[in-house]
Amino acid sequence: MSEIKVIRRWPRRSPLSLESSAPSNLVSIAERETPWLSKEIQVVAMGASTGGPVVLQTILSRLSRDFPFPILIVQHISPGFLPGFAEWLSTTTGFPAQIAAQNEPISPGRAYLAPDGWQMGVNASGRIHLHPNEAEYGVCPSVSFLFRSVADVYGAHAIGILLTGMGKDGAKELKNMKEQGALTYVQDAESSVVYGMPGEAIRLHAAHSILSPENMAIALEQLSRQIRIKS
Repeated sequence: MSEIKVIRRWPRRSPLSLESSAPSNLVSIAERETPWLSKEIQVVAMGASTGGPVVLQTILSRLSRDFPFPILIVQHISPGFLPGFAEWLSTTTGFPAQIAAQNEPISPGRAYLAPDGWQMGVNASGRIHLHPNEAEYGVCPSVSFLFRSVADVYGAHAIGILLTGMGKDGAKELKNMKEQGALTYVQDAESSVVYGMPGEAIRLHAAHSILSPENMAIALEQLSRQIRIKS
């Protein structure tokens, strides 16, 4: 645990004061551990369960409209609710979110949600690859499947983010992403509804940083700004 960099949210501060006081060295931390990171990221993979919708809304709403990475999302949600969830995310955040389709190319500045009853991954051509219902940790889609696929295809050129949720889905695979050189974040306990998934990831030393949702968005924006400057 002493090796994990902890950045905590102070619950009494407003979102504005939180942003203004957020650590300014999140990017330098990442670059020190993986020096090429800020110019070669190709995808962001996120996984969430209980409490995830509001957290995803918080993160996506704070990203710029020219955000340079595609975002792949697995959110555990009851069957039938996903279309409404995708529309709600797009409407309330201004960040385009859609249910992923088989063989669809992934584009920067868009969020792709794993469909009900399908495992979502990516292929070497940067397209969505859906697999029929093969539950992992009792769920389909699973965060584990997504993280494993992203690690296989993108290796070090990815960011993995594990958010609030019950159980262990995604934790071991987040560690695998880290071992492949990807940058990994987990949500902090203070802002999580259930600390099962992120807590398990911390136990496995799978995270480079522990962040609030607001600071995750700040870190992603800092990385994306460096890409715009260097490109």
